Amino acid sequence: KIKFIYMIKKKILIATGGTGGHVFPAYSLANYFIKKNYDVNLITDERGFNYLKEFKTLNIIKISSSPLIKNNVFKFLFSVFIILFSILRSFIYLLLNRPSVILGMGGYASFPVCIAAIILRIKFIIYENNLIIGKANKCLLPFAKKIFVSYRELEGIPIHYAKKIFVTGNIIREEILYKKNLNIQSNEFVDIKILVLGGSQAAKVFGEKLPQIFEKIKKSKIPIKVYQQCNSDQNEQLSKFYKKANIDFEIFNFTNKIIDYYSRVNLVITRSGASVLGELINLKIPFISVPLPSSADNHQFKNAFYYQKNGFGFLIEEKDLNDKLYDHIYSFYKDKSLLKNIFTNQSQYSDKNIFQNINTCLEKIIYEKN
Repeated sequence: KIKFIYMIKKKILIATGGTGGHVFPAYSLANYFIKKNYDVNLITDERGFNYLKEFKTLNIIKISSSPLIKNNVFKFLFSVFIILFSILRSFIYLLLNRPSVILGMGGYASFPVCIAAIILRIKFIIYENNLIIGKANKCLLPFAKKIFVSYRELEGIPIHYAKKIFVTGNIIREEILYKKNLNIQSNEFVDIKILVLGGSQAAKVFGEKLPQIFEKIKKSKIPIKVYQQCNSDQNEQLSKFYKKANIDFEIFNFTNKIIDYYSRVNLVITRSGASVLGELINLKIPFISVPLPSSADNHQFKNAFYYQKNGFGFLIEEKDLNDKLYDHIYSFYKDKSLLKNIFTNQSQYSDKNIFQNINTCLEKIIYEKN
């Protein structure tokens, strides 16, 4: 009987959407569970679908989604309509394709699916990779079987839900988790090879502020090469600037092949999304994180502060870029021990067991009685 039970493919539904910080962990989980012979479906919104559509191995269902917009009465009513419509569509889908368990990857895109799961009494788990629980996950927490978290220091979970916490670590791409250290020059830092990332939406402000700082570095006789992600409408302007400043550079727009760039650099300047910071500490690449000032509940600052406090990277607020970034990079070049300490701290951290840990917990939830 036991053998027969495990021969039956268990259905898992992964709900995600919005930014790459929610979508790419979902993609990683889906790939892992497909390899474990689960029947995996992934439900997402339009933005999430745009990130995932090239991955042909995934069975993707697309639904509408919207955050709750409060600053305009008409937008508020429209967002409520979209959310209710999404809950209805999710309800119908779950009724016809009842999964054994649902994994909600956080954000407003997974919210309607989990609400429909509550109505249909389907088990679900939520995932929070930031250092403060998001609004959607906070609403869903009373009904979730578990909350998977990247770090035990997560803020915002009431004490009476502490038993629901399962510390997984960072859910990141398998090709990054099991890749050997790419950054063989990190301890030397002879030439500064900087990767500039702005998240899945890129950071327009990086394209406006950083080139002048890099030019100042070049004029200080410090060898520098820049790989910069930017918005497509900044391509021409940045290319002209770097050519005129005689800075070795490569401009690119959003790409799923970011690991190719990780392998070429010894310093990253990035927004403070949990996914990208998790990738960087697992790859052992020193970084300077610049939190998005408008991030919900200031969660990007909390992420960046936590990583700096633990010696995994450096934090510069956006308002201080002009005053502090040049000094930081100049210090790294003159005092190699600064980056060496970061590299040493990162080397003591790993998320390599995350998928096995999640699978063990998930199997218990699937087979336990309600």
